[in-house]
Amino acid sequence: MRPAHLLLAVLVAAVWGVNFTVIEIGLGHFPPLLFSALRFLVAALPAVFLVGRPKVAWKWIVAVGLVLGVAKFGLLFVGMDAGMPAGLSSLVLQIQAVFTAAVAGAVLGERPTRARLLGMAVALAGIAVAALDEGAAGPLGAFALVLAAAACWGVSNVLTRRAAPPDALNFMVWVSTVPVLPLLGLSLLLEGPGRDADALRALDWQGAGTVVYVAWVTTVFGFGAWGWLLRRHPASTVAPFSLLVPVFGMSSAALFLGEGISPLRWCAAALLVGGVAVTSLAPARRTAGAPGIPVDGAARVDETRPCRPAGAGQRAISGKGGGRWASS
Repeated sequence: MRPAHLLLAVLVAAVWGVNFTVIEIGLGHFPPLLFSALRFLVAALPAVFLVGRPKVAWKWIVAVGLVLGVAKFGLLFVGMDAGMPAGLSSLVLQIQAVFTAAVAGAVLGERPTRARLLGMAVALAGIAVAALDEGAAGPLGAFALVLAAAACWGVSNVLTRRAAPPDALNFMVWVSTVPVLPLLGLSLLLEGPGRDADALRALDWQGAGTVVYVAWVTTVFGFGAWGWLLRRHPASTVAPFSLLVPVFGMSSAALFLGEGISPLRWCAAALLVGGVAVTSLAPARRTAGAPGIPVDGAARVDETRPCRPAGAGQRAISGKGGGRWASS
């Protein structure tokens, strides 16, 4: 990679990592479901009028929008609002690579290699250590909600693989149109119209800034830049930069929110990031009749040449937060 491209990849990882700290600040201004709805509303408008028509079938846009937007981000925001620390959330969400591999095995019949099984075991050990650490310091229910969000992210990665969007930014912008109304409805039902109205009436520059950051910086810029890199470099070159997301997430939470990082959390981070690295980057076993592209939460393409849009008989993948759909 050129130095400028390398710096761009690090910048995107930093943007996605700091996003968790921004979410924590935003939750001080909005109820979690309303905040998530505003994130997707601002991400979709006015970008939806600028990216062109959808390049995949609507069934995939709706499916990913519901699983990723409503379920994954709804659970993440509610879990963080319930007490899950921002830095730990950025770390725990990386277990989505294990859920992606498991769902791909169950749905697509893709058998993991021994290296991937080892990586999954190491990552799960990291989750166990993180749960032990959080159980001693915070609510395990909030931890479970973020873990469920990671599972939903894994499902959305497999759906994204089946959709095979040739343009990651176009796909993400159109996906962002789907969760707005369901999340607003859930917010009115569960959080109450009075609480939502109070939050909107009290909107200040800091609250508006958090919405702009999670919508335009994290989603529009982050996915646009990531997709741009994936079109110019093999996915195996770009994807490892996503492992920097929890590094930036935990360090920014410590710096701006005063979150401590206990020895147990350092141990969990080492196990989880190491396990995810092996799970995501180890070669996949190809099975007869299965598409020759592994599903691990990271975008995979022909590793012998730069990425190209999918053409006839060819499937390209886009993924969030490390080739994976945004850790954020």
